[in-house]
Amino acid sequence: MICGSRQRLSFVLVGGCLVAAQFVSGGPASASIVQPHVVSTNPVDYTPHLVSDGVDSHPHADAVVQGGNTIFIGGTFHTVTNSGQTQDQVRHNLFSFNAGTGAIDAFAPNVDGPVWALEVVGSSLYVGGDFKQVNGVARPALVKLDASTGAVDTAFHAPFSGGRVNELDYVDGRLLVGGSAGKKLLALNPATGHDTGYLNLTIAGQLPNSWGSVSVYSFAISPAGDRLVATGNFMTVSGQDRSRMFMVNLGQSAGTLADWYYASFEKRCSSTNPRRIAYLYGVDFSPDGSYFVVTATGQVPEFKSQIGEMVCDASARFNTAVTHPDRPVWINYTGGDSVWATAITGAAVYVQGHFQWLDNPNGIGSQDGGGASRRRGVGAIDPDTGLALPWNGDKPAQMGGKDFLATTSGLWVVSDSFLFHGEYHHGIAFCPL
Repeated sequence: MICGSRQRLSFVLVGGCLVAAQFVSGGPASASIVQPHVVSTNPVDYTPHLVSDGVDSHPHADAVVQGGNTIFIGGTFHTVTNSGQTQDQVRHNLFSFNAGTGAIDAFAPNVDGPVWALEVVGSSLYVGGDFKQVNGVARPALVKLDASTGAVDTAFHAPFSGGRVNELDYVDGRLLVGGSAGKKLLALNPATGHDTGYLNLTIAGQLPNSWGSVSVYSFAISPAGDRLVATGNFMTVSGQDRSRMFMVNLGQSAGTLADWYYASFEKRCSSTNPRRIAYLYGVDFSPDGSYFVVTATGQVPEFKSQIGEMVCDASARFNTAVTHPDRPVWINYTGGDSVWATAITGAAVYVQGHFQWLDNPNGIGSQDGGGASRRRGVGAIDPDTGLALPWNGDKPAQMGGKDFLATTSGLWVVSDSFLFHGEYHHGIAFCPL
């Protein structure tokens, strides 16, 4: 789900034209790439749309990845259409299109449940989510497909009988998988799906009164490939206190629990909604690996005195080298609305969710607490000051977006929104540099 370079072909602008850059495999995948400045708020006109139909009245795109000249979109939907809305096509929670033209591909695997995570490795597409079968073949939570034909790779069998996969990444020849299935965080052999044993962490302790089971919601890999940070519904990792977030040192032969820990994550936000108890969600590393940003739901901090300490309905920066921080470097509050995803490009920290404001520490119930910056559904934060940048995509949303993809030519934004900066873009928008 969390976006980044992910070793895939991206595009650069040469003489006003989109030109394919070289596809590179191997190395860390989820850290965002450097962009020289913020992207345009005017999205390109050629991207396809999701369609509200009799099967899915509220379709949403929740995962985006690029491989070669192709963009893959996963989520919950039944019908997609071209940019001109003249050619509806049935697609079961997964489809692809040309990155430079928006033309929808014939690629049409039948995934029988929501798709939450995508990763391209060579000519293969790994798909994670909350499904049981793909093309009629039993593949609970995770499947490997031919990225061109959509055929199931029957040699790949993940060690899951159920559960849900929320995050995928490919690092140093291993497919990293996070979710509620199996050990919650695993490193699989990308050819067979067998557990390599590289990650052998005991992730345990469902947060009291929380929805769902013990799970990893999201993770990100540092650009150097030496660290992983993860969020989710848990209280301990390998017997150590690690409520809601932990860091792993990715060594040559094994991943081990790092000392990094922010003890205030043991505290609750004000929400008593079971789906908001495990309030941390999206995370991404900066392109130089010196810091990472985590996003959160949970409503506002339980007490006013916790503003600046508690990451509740907010985005927060932590410096990687500070093992036991007293406070985040900064926290940008929405004032009562969730932030699901982030992408860091050096020029900006992009965030999205179903919020209405940024810079709103005194807001309650989505109200402007004084001096807030109006940002509906998406925004950009200054990496140093933690304040909203002037960039304003204005993307009102019901649920809000849960994935970005930053490339050398711009930013892909996927969600359930109908509009982006006043233009019709149902679920998918691309903001060029």
